[in-house]
Amino acid sequence: MEEISTDAAPPSIGPFSQAVRDGDRIYVSGQGPVDPTSGDIVGDTIGEQTTRTLENIDAVLAAAGRSLDDVVKATVFVQDMDDYDEINEVYAEHFSAPYPARSAVQVEDLPIDIGVEIEVVASARGEE
Repeated sequence: MEEISTDAAPPSIGPFSQAVRDGDRIYVSGQGPVDPTSGDIVGDTIGEQTTRTLENIDAVLAAAGRSLDDVVKATVFVQDMDDYDEINEVYAEHFSAPYPARSAVQVEDLPIDIGVEIEVVASARGEE
């Protein structure tokens, strides 16, 4: 197992890696709408929060030489399912068919005061 880390995404807030590569898969820990430089939560709307969250995921994947195009599975944690449609709109702007497999669950709380957190699994196949 190999750790993947970048300053272009927020640091982990606990005893876990931003991502790890294990064989031909990259597992990206849950990311949220946090500015990696300031540490501030970004976005007044759930759409803005989702955009920043996906930018953070893309930054972690870039550190592994991959991108959102390599994502095969995503899990979306949302505090309010009323935000689901807006999250989907932004999500669809960042992914294309064939879309990754995905789960979405409403959670009571997240480690910081955000409306969405997303974790992904990406393919690392074809790397040199």
